[in-house]
Amino acid sequence: MIETKLNQYLTFTVASEQYAINVTHIREVLEFQSVSKVPRMPDFMRGIINLRGSVVPVLDLKMKFGLGETEKDIDTSVIVTEMTMDGDTVVIGLLTDAVSEVLELEDDEIEPTPYIGTKVNTEFIRGMGKKGDAFIIILDINKVLTHQEIVSAVSETSS
Repeated sequence: MIETKLNQYLTFTVASEQYAINVTHIREVLEFQSVSKVPRMPDFMRGIINLRGSVVPVLDLKMKFGLGETEKDIDTSVIVTEMTMDGDTVVIGLLTDAVSEVLELEDDEIEPTPYIGTKVNTEFIRGMGKKGDAFIIILDINKVLTHQEIVSAVSETSS
């Protein structure tokens, strides 16, 4: 008998597309209120929030993916994630249009990232899941931001 590994993914919407992140990287989901702007951060870094005394930079996924800016509405959420950088845990909030549900997918239900062309960087996409007829883009949270972008975001918020 072949054993397949079942994983849980939090699904969310960015610019009408469904994305997912493995729940092992998620601390919590917050209703989006507001952020404090920090000078000299990249445009896609919307600012910082105070999470029970900790400073957490918030990244607008829509802007990071070149799809415009996330507008605040009733469903707008911040997914507080943990990623690893040089062996350290870094906490970053991801601004999304809406959080959907937790979905269980076995490893064999996740297809590899399709080849899109040499000019498109798909390194941050772990694969493609499927729910019904819809595709869900599964992100590799440790590759959504480059090492330099993480260093920049963390150093700007801690100075």
